[in-house]
Amino acid sequence: MAFLTDLRRAPRLVIIVAFAAIALGITYGYDISNIAGALLFLETDLGLGNAELGGLATAVVIGQIIGALFGGSLSNRIGRKKTMFVIAAGYILFSVISGLAPGYLTLLLARLLLGVSIGIALAVVPVFIAESSPTNVRGGLLVAYQVTTVIGIVAGYLVCWGLALIESWRLMLGLAALPALIVLILLLRTRETPHWLMLKGREDEAATALVALEPDRDIDHEITLIRSELQQDSGRLVDMFRGHLLKATMFVIGLGFFIQITGINATIYYAPSIFESMGFEGYGSLLGIPAIVQTFALVAVIVSMFIVDRLGRRPVLLTGIGIMIVSTLVLVLVFTLGGEAGSTQWGTIVGVIGIIAFTMGYTFGFGSLVWVYAGETFPSKYRALGASLMLTSDLVANAIVAQFFPNLLDLIGGAGVFGVFGVLTVLAFLFVFRFAPETKDRDLTEISAYWANGAKWPTDVRQS
Repeated sequence: MAFLTDLRRAPRLVIIVAFAAIALGITYGYDISNIAGALLFLETDLGLGNAELGGLATAVVIGQIIGALFGGSLSNRIGRKKTMFVIAAGYILFSVISGLAPGYLTLLLARLLLGVSIGIALAVVPVFIAESSPTNVRGGLLVAYQVTTVIGIVAGYLVCWGLALIESWRLMLGLAALPALIVLILLLRTRETPHWLMLKGREDEAATALVALEPDRDIDHEITLIRSELQQDSGRLVDMFRGHLLKATMFVIGLGFFIQITGINATIYYAPSIFESMGFEGYGSLLGIPAIVQTFALVAVIVSMFIVDRLGRRPVLLTGIGIMIVSTLVLVLVFTLGGEAGSTQWGTIVGVIGIIAFTMGYTFGFGSLVWVYAGETFPSKYRALGASLMLTSDLVANAIVAQFFPNLLDLIGGAGVFGVFGVLTVLAFLFVFRFAPETKDRDLTEISAYWANGAKWPTDVRQS
């Protein structure tokens, strides 16, 4: 509970930032799961075939990749706060259009543009939180974004379950606008981040913003550190692939790719199909059971939020990946020994437990720490660009899994698919063990110095 204690003691501005992150996380999570419910009714209501249904699911992912690619440069140009306004407005507008769409093409375009808004958010929200948070609660607030994302996923399944009674896919999609409206209101009370203000040479405003965030810190020292950091860097994308930034860039691209290629979104996007193959039927089971799975995942990510600033980033991340490895082995055994998971009562029970464990391991480790490393890794001039690169890599892997999972399942079966995910998860564990730094209790400027020093902590950098 130390995280909550530290957060209660934080300045009012930090609390507002926390609530804005909460509302955005719920919006993002709700959109991940609401399409699963909507797809159950779009086929008959709009007369869509499998290719068109797949297009609606894929359009959001393509939009996310586009948004993530330019989200970082956009926030560097107009500011973190203004970009957050763009994100919230996009969520509201395109969610409403999705709910009102008269036909397939309008819905497809709305889903694509909603995906662009989400992609910008994925790149910018971690930066906004990291630059607007005191050191002692920064990790917890970044994980809190994942906590509320899982809450949004659960809410999406439950809302779709309830609206299935009236078969209203329009409400399922349109309701995503409500939490985004809350974000828009909260943003009116926030400040621009001190690091972006320094990036634009507005030092007096940056000092005022730092006082509002951490009044007990040595503001002159912090300004000096940020100024020195900015003077060392050009801020050009090309420079991220050479010199002292190359290792940091390769790390975030690799981490982003492993986060999704290990298969988590296959168990979310295709949850109704997976559980139908296990012998479940009816909307209550096909939407209710995924909600139960995500509720367990929520417990895992809440635990992660409370311990990440105390136990450290690496232990949390490696533990979560380890749980994913064990659970993929369980699922391989279920499909190997029992054929289809639903062929026996034993297979059904163990299969559901395996999916729950896999999802809990993901949200405890990967799901939580993606936002932490996205927000912490790079110096000010590159922070938003680095987050864009990481989330773009993440989304490319997501698109690969979303596109090939159904065909791969038909081709090599459940045992083969989860065997592939298991191998990839082992590789992810080795990658994290070798390359992920422990950034607990480190200032953002110290973390930048770590990568500038060849991925080693400089002896002259203080430990906070």
